[in-house]
This record gives sequence, C-alpha cells and structure tokens, in this order.
Amino acid sequence: MDVITSHLGVFGRGLLVSLELSGSTFLFAGLLGLLLACCRISPVLPLRLLGRAYVAVLRSVPLLVLLTLFVFGLPEIGMVYSLFWTAVTAMSLYWAAFFCEAVRSGVRSVPAGQIEAGRALGLSFFQVLRLVVLPQSFRSMVQPLASLLIAVTLNSSLASAVGVTQELTGQTELLDQQYAQPLVTFGAAALCYVAITLLIGRLAALTERKLMVVR
Repeated sequence: MDVITSHLGVFGRGLLVSLELSGSTFLFAGLLGLLLACCRISPVLPLRLLGRAYVAVLRSVPLLVLLTLFVFGLPEIGMVYSLFWTAVTAMSLYWAAFFCEAVRSGVRSVPAGQIEAGRALGLSFFQVLRLVVLPQSFRSMVQPLASLLIAVTLNSSLASAVGVTQELTGQTELLDQQYAQPLVTFGAAALCYVAITLLIGRLAALTERKLMVVR
C-alpha cells in the first residue's frame, strides 16, 4: 500500500483530469445529442434522415477506433490541437448518438394529446418542444442520462490508449510500469471509478425523487 499512500497526489490529479474529460464530453455530447433529437422528431424529412443516419453510423463504430482516427487522422488534414481536446471531440461525437436516443425515448413518454393541445394553441414545433415536451420528458430521462454519464466516465479511460496519460487510468499505468504492482495500483483506480459511479447513481436518485415531488 506504500505505492498508493505515497502517490495520493498522482491519483488525485488523474481523477481530476478524468472528471474534466468526462464532464466536458457529457456537456458537448448533450448539446449535440439534443440537436440530433430535435432532428429525429422534426416534421422535416431530410432532418429526420440526417439524425437517423448519424445515430446509426456513430453507434456502429467502436469508441477506441474513433479516438484513434481522430488522434492520428486530424493532424493529417492540418488540424492539430491538444490530445485532451481531441479525445473530448471524438468522445462527444460518439456519445451524442446515445444522448440523442435517451432524449428521444423521453420525448415518447409525453402523451400525444398534450403535444396536439400545444399545436392547437398555435405553438410552433420548437415552442411545443421547449415549453411542453422537454420539461415533462426530463423526469423519465433522469435515469437513462445518469447511466449515460456513468458510461462516459468509465469509457473515458480509453483516452489513455491514445496518449491522454494525465487521466486516472493513464496515471495508474505509469505507476504500474514503475513499481510493477498491478493489483494494488489498478485496484485503487477501480475504487475511484466505483466511487464516482455510486455518487452519480445517488445524485440521479435524489433528482428523480425531487422531480416526483414537484410533479
């Protein structure tokens, strides 16, 4: 355990970078996923087809493959920026497809009669979406979005495979190479991920409970 106690700062910095990576990815994936969900439920056929094609393609590509394509492909076309933001870009594009489907499933939970009532009042498609559909559908999206955030956080460890060694798994690998104690180092990293997962689950449960009270 001396490897852990003497390198708490390393684990702390790695955990912080992992949280920054996951948080940034979830934010940008959420914005793009919401836009894609609007396209998928739009009355405009080309937008629906575009959203459907995006989701179908991105969900069919392994995340590690997409990360590799971005890290080694973008410099080939003259786009060079930090590995951290390259990973965030690739992961955001990937998880946006899943975010889109989570939002779309939540929208489906809203009774069609309320949507029709909104249209009867003269509201536009986006007004119905913003004022009627999304506020109600959010209640049913809490757990799916929490599960998605957990998946984003756990899969952020793949960024270490393409050079983002500052995050938790990357730092753990460096420590293991130095001390050859994989059970101890990766066991500590696993406990960190478990703690994050439990915290997200707890916050999701509290949020869902409060929304049920408001309802």
